[in-house]
Amino acid sequence: MENPFDDNYFMRKALQEAEIAFENGEVPVGAVVVIDNRIIGRAHNLTERLKDVTAHAEMQAITAASNFLGGKYLHGCTLYVTLEPCQMCAGALYWSQISKIVYGAADLERGFNVMGTNIHPKTKIIAGILENEASQLLKRFFVQKRNLN
Repeated sequence: MENPFDDNYFMRKALQEAEIAFENGEVPVGAVVVIDNRIIGRAHNLTERLKDVTAHAEMQAITAASNFLGGKYLHGCTLYVTLEPCQMCAGALYWSQISKIVYGAADLERGFNVMGTNIHPKTKIIAGILENEASQLLKRFFVQKRNLN
């Protein structure tokens, strides 16, 4: 029997969060943290609303998941995020010791890969899940933003 709770399923949940960010004028990045096929943290970018450069979707989702678990380590958890984490978020993910990171679109300018940021050696990385959907949402946001300015 096929498991309906695969990487595509949870990335779609992260994309729903990104859509909320888009609707609120935030850079459309969404994230969910999952353990045992259960979402224990969900978030989207809140940097504009909170006027806080650290309010990235990943940071918000890490905090929600940590609060849910009652601890700072995210062992056994997977982060699904629509855009490759930046080095700030990658650093937080390193310290959380999250087991797996799954992201959609690569960030060729500010992503942790191009910045040379290390992820915890035990963390598994999967890239490119629903990459086209995530990329299109980001492109649509920035085209709309340019047209308004």
